[in-house]
Amino acid sequence: MKGLFTRIAALMAISGVTLLAQNVQGTWQGMLKAGSRDLRMVVKISLEDDKPKAVIYSIDQGGQPIPASTITRDGANLKMTIAAIGGTYEGKLSADGNSITGTWTQGPAPLPLNLARATQETAWAIPEAAPPPRRMAADAKPGFEVATIKPSNPDTPGKIFTVRGQDVVTVNTTLLDLVTMAYGLHAKEVIGGPAWSDSEKYDLTVKPDLPGQPNVDQIKLILGKLLADRFQLKFHRDKKELNVFALDVAKGGPKFSKSERDPNSLPGLFFRGQGNLNVTNATMGEFANLIQRMLLDKPVVNQTGLTEKYDFILKFTPDPGQVAALGGPPPGQRPADNPDAPPDLFTAMQQQLGLKLEATKAPADVLVIDHVEKPSDN
Repeated sequence: MKGLFTRIAALMAISGVTLLAQNVQGTWQGMLKAGSRDLRMVVKISLEDDKPKAVIYSIDQGGQPIPASTITRDGANLKMTIAAIGGTYEGKLSADGNSITGTWTQGPAPLPLNLARATQETAWAIPEAAPPPRRMAADAKPGFEVATIKPSNPDTPGKIFTVRGQDVVTVNTTLLDLVTMAYGLHAKEVIGGPAWSDSEKYDLTVKPDLPGQPNVDQIKLILGKLLADRFQLKFHRDKKELNVFALDVAKGGPKFSKSERDPNSLPGLFFRGQGNLNVTNATMGEFANLIQRMLLDKPVVNQTGLTEKYDFILKFTPDPGQVAALGGPPPGQRPADNPDAPPDLFTAMQQQLGLKLEATKAPADVLVIDHVEKPSDN
């Protein structure tokens, strides 16, 4: 009899797990109080190949669908990471499967976000999403129609490379920044140039001479033509053995997921504050290029062999040099050490992403500046 009760208990436990997997599917909604605003949030959870997937909508902020990068469940506990907006959600499913009590984090402090299962009668209407931007033909070789270049405001922190509509926009960028972006290089792979090339900062707005939103390679092509025309940049290529970091997969494999976003859309690589890097729809090459330009004192060689586009969030504690690169306060003004702070970049990459950076030497292509001038008038 005792054995029979044991088998019945085991069957009930298995059934409970199955029921929980079923219960978490569906549409969930709740109100997020963000400062003085109440934002209606909708989460749609489905199962694909027995794995949960989630899409998040912030109805009062346009209602664009935002896929969760990861969603995991441990018993009644649910956790989602939304790399596209630097958000995480952690909650606990109720015993009846009709509510989730949890918190939303997208900044320094978590906010309560409790979700209720929506029915056909109670579900909030999700606004129709705006159509994606028209993209430039993939085989197009754009230049620029017009470009505005002006000195940056010295009080503006950080730096920005982005696309607004079809315009290429940069903020707080030096000539060296523009060269490394245009040619996918680390600063140590650029040789020569005047002293002002790494000190005088500019804001750019560049309108392509072809219709549509450019892709990453086309953005580089536009910047290269701008540098030649407005900065009179002339250079030649050479080879040099350099100290580099090799980016590779750590033991145990990568800990992030393939992006669910449109593979033809632009990648997103941006910092939400110091040490909070959000990556969406980006290749390992694009990730390597970002960290070599923004964070590291050596070029990064991508040796991961990973060929897809990925979403993830990386949280680390920057060292003083990285703080300065990200536009933060000098070391003397930094807050006291926080025992709960995330680890340094190298440790964080291994723990959170399953990637490793190892110092080595390798031959590298370098760009040697032969001639450059301060930018011509607009």
